[in-house]
Order: sequence, then structure tokens, then C-alpha cells
Amino acid sequence: MKILLSNDDGINAPGLQTLRSRMVQQHEVTTVAPDRNRSGASHSLTLNRPLHLHTHSNGDYSVDGTPTDCVHLALTGLLAEQQQDPEIVISGINAGANMADDVLYSGTVAAAMEGRFLGLPAIAVSLVCKDNRCHNYESGAIAVEQMLERLDDHPLGKETILNINVPDLPWREIRGFKVTHLGRRHRSEPVVKMQDPRGEDIYWIGAAGKAEYSEEGTDFHAVDSGWISVTPLHTDLTQYGAVNKMESWLDSEEVK
Repeated sequence: MKILLSNDDGINAPGLQTLRSRMVQQHEVTTVAPDRNRSGASHSLTLNRPLHLHTHSNGDYSVDGTPTDCVHLALTGLLAEQQQDPEIVISGINAGANMADDVLYSGTVAAAMEGRFLGLPAIAVSLVCKDNRCHNYESGAIAVEQMLERLDDHPLGKETILNINVPDLPWREIRGFKVTHLGRRHRSEPVVKMQDPRGEDIYWIGAAGKAEYSEEGTDFHAVDSGWISVTPLHTDLTQYGAVNKMESWLDSEEVK
């Protein structure tokens, strides 16, 4: 396959490079990733300045922008000019979980989502490790490899991306794949207030909240039980269950 790789941890992140090393053994791979760690960038685009592209000695590209910038630039500029249209976008391997509410903030998921917006099937993959200190990136790479084999016979549906979270375990200890839905976290920890050397107040965003809804069937439960969590996500955020209810009271009201 022709694959576009990206991430939010940056071009030199071990997760990205481990995945790249495994994918190039069987596939035609182009890597376009941020030039530094852009975790938590969500689906932001850089619109107030131009982007700069740097070509590395191994053929990888880095961009001084967000994960979404990278995929957007690759698919609407770089690869289009080279007439090298990829068949799928893969984002990761992220150092740390992207489960539950994380998907709203995640640059990893956003990079995959941008690929889907631009018409390609897409996968986001993360390694669930403590304090972002991951050890078994190779397990994440094998999970992607096996998922691609399955997608040959079962293509992703329109507007669907796969959000994959892999336990930070050696491959022999992983039980298999489980289709899941998103869990839910408690509200995040409070910001951490400090002072800079000049005595000015500064604030660090607090840690993500602990799992609140982690019952069987959720991504939390699967990973905690040693399974690879595979959650289908879609790009349409409409709450269809509320549409008819709202129509009954909103459309009947005249503008005052």
C-alpha cells in the first residue's frame, strides 16, 4: 500500500520511527510529521503564517506546524505535486493513551481525522503506557500491520477512522483485538499555579482525569484487560437523537 504516516509527538519520536521501520518493509511510505512535539494540538490549522517543510536525509519530511497541518500539506500540496496519492493515512504511534475524552484533544487522532476529511481511510494508533514512558512500540507496529491485512478484505466505511489503543506489553502477552466504544473520564485535574523568575503567575494545565466510565465494552476496559482496543470514530458530530426534540420547540418559535 501507499501510506502517509504522521503523528503529534514529532518527527523524531520513537513511536513514529518504529512504525515507519516496520511499514517500509512491505509498503511505500511517506512520512510527514511536526518538527517538534505538538501533543494536544487537536484539529488546529496554522492560518496566521506560512508553513516550512524540511526534508530529512532518510526522505522523511517535517513541518513547523500542527499534525493537521502536516496531513493537509501532504495531501493537498506535497504528494499531489509529486502525483503520489496515498491509499491510507496512519497517525502514531503515540506515546500514551488516546481513549475516551482524549480524542477531542489529541493531535494523533486529529491527523487521522484530517486524512478522512480529505477522502482517505485513516487509523490513529497509541501505546497506553504510564507517564508516557513507553517500552513496547513494536507491539503497536505489529497491531497496525495486522489491521492493514484485515482492511484489505474489510475496507473502512465512509467517514470512519479507527482509533487503536495498544497495551504497553510485549506482543506475546497481548490477548488480541477488541472492538470498543469510548469510555469517559472524570473532569481534569486543576491547573498547577506557579511563579516565573520574575514573580509573575504562570499556569500548567492539569493532568487528564481518571476513568469514570470504564465498563466492559469501553476502550478503558479492553486495554486494562490486555486487549488492543479498536474504536470506530466518525467525523459527523451531530447529535441526531436531539434533532427531532429540538425541532418541536425551536422551529416553532418566531425570532423576537
